[in-house]
Amino acid sequence: MSEVRAMARYVRMSPRKVRLVADLVRGQKVQDALNLLQFTPKYAAREIASVILSAAANAEENHGLTRDDLTVKTVMIDDGSTLRRGYAAARGRYKPTLHRSSHITVVLSDQA
Repeated sequence: MSEVRAMARYVRMSPRKVRLVADLVRGQKVQDALNLLQFTPKYAAREIASVILSAAANAEENHGLTRDDLTVKTVMIDDGSTLRRGYAAARGRYKPTLHRSSHITVVLSDQA
């Protein structure tokens, strides 16, 4: 049994929003996961599909595995850095705006 991983770091999207999509594909075959993400209307589906494709390419190129045998073992969404911005509000106040980012890690396994 071999495991292959791929990461996307500093994705400009809130981890909470990305986790909603990540829960859909955990434990599925790679081709089934990509088909599901293709028709998911969330923007995070593109980013997760990109990382799954990268992990599958790593498996084929570096380990000689076929894409049909691979399963999405884990999808981890971690907090990235937060850009803190803000704007002036009424009565001399300051309103902060947090631009969150995520780190997406996908681990594929060749055993179901």
